[in-house]
Amino acid sequence: MPSVKILAPWLVCLAALSMTSGSAAPQRPAGTDRPRVIVSSDIGGTDPDDFQSMVHFLLSSDGFDVEGIVSSPYGPGRRQHILDVIDRYAADYPNLQRHSDRYPAPDALRRISKQGAIESSAGSGVGQRSEGSDWIVECARRNDARPLWVLVWGGIDDLAQALHDAPDITPKLRVYFIGGPNKMWSVNAYDYVEQRHPGLWMIEANSTYRGWFVGGNQSGEWGNRAFVAAHVAGRGALGGFFASLLDGTIKMGDSPSVTYLLHNTRDDPSQPGWGGRFVRVWDGRKTTFDRLTTERDTAEAFGVVEFALPVPAGMTPEHTARMVFDNRIPAVAVRDGATLRFRFSPRDAKVWPYVIRSTFAALDSQAGSFTAIPPPAERTARPAARHPQWWIDDPDPAAAEGAHAGAKSVSRWREAFLQDFAERLRRTQP
Repeated sequence: MPSVKILAPWLVCLAALSMTSGSAAPQRPAGTDRPRVIVSSDIGGTDPDDFQSMVHFLLSSDGFDVEGIVSSPYGPGRRQHILDVIDRYAADYPNLQRHSDRYPAPDALRRISKQGAIESSAGSGVGQRSEGSDWIVECARRNDARPLWVLVWGGIDDLAQALHDAPDITPKLRVYFIGGPNKMWSVNAYDYVEQRHPGLWMIEANSTYRGWFVGGNQSGEWGNRAFVAAHVAGRGALGGFFASLLDGTIKMGDSPSVTYLLHNTRDDPSQPGWGGRFVRVWDGRKTTFDRLTTERDTAEAFGVVEFALPVPAGMTPEHTARMVFDNRIPAVAVRDGATLRFRFSPRDAKVWPYVIRSTFAALDSQAGSFTAIPPPAERTARPAARHPQWWIDDPDPAAAEGAHAGAKSVSRWREAFLQDFAERLRRTQP
């Protein structure tokens, strides 16, 4: 159990926040109602902030029953990158144990670290089973009355595959998905989950998570760079590794999924807490075009845009085609009978140009654009009956940090969650 000396600073911080920021985040005594957790991360892939969040997760792991850590797409990220962080955790483990005997043993973490999908899913959203997707199924089917929390920090492909292979696990899952760019890169898998498993309990944080590093009190020691220098660098092997990332600047954008389990009312995402506050999802987030578009055509930012184009005469299954958005983000065509389907999820409200690259000459170089816009208030005010347990960023402008919807519901707790992180890092000291 943590000592009173360790707990006192962040409890004092929370008390101060409760007087200035409305109701405080809910607290739970250590060792009670421990959530079962699997993390699915693209660590080592497209963004090094997953390494930072993995450091934070391992320092917080005495509060969980950790059942799995899965390496998900994309880029070069692999299981080995998880093991590299666990090696640093192992170096700090003796000191961490002095403060809590609930920290999992390094070898136990290594055994439950799994390789997930390496490539993005096929156009249908599902493809081949992976060690990671099988592990999600195995854990969900265990005889345990508690739900299994799946924290998705990268592509949602392994979760989609698990739901495809074992739809019976759906009621046992609670998912916190760090969407945004991750949704953009795994849009086919996301579309499969949203269309085929609408009853899934899911928090889809497309921009709320940005409150971890945008907004809030950024003055003095609370600045993204100053905090690392003052409270992270030199704090054990984990702190030293963290400080070496991103030029010594905080991002750790996946960490709200961790603090949601520690300092939120877990079963009610509408309540405030360190992991954010969310609203029920609404209808109309998928837009389908049966033609090439212009910037006068609109679709919802963070929604799904599908182009369902007729297969040109003479085009065979051997021909390939992909639609490239903003000159860098490819959407590979899925042949559905006489239709080619390209899917994309725009992460920013702006004009998105695209061009088709194809081995079929008549299709190659065709181009267009569309404009992603925020959803209208009259739409967001009506929760979707089809998705009764699906939650998303609060669209209220009062909850936004600049352009980032919902982010203020995280950034308001900045001093409290960073103080807690600093206290956990101190546990690495002799």
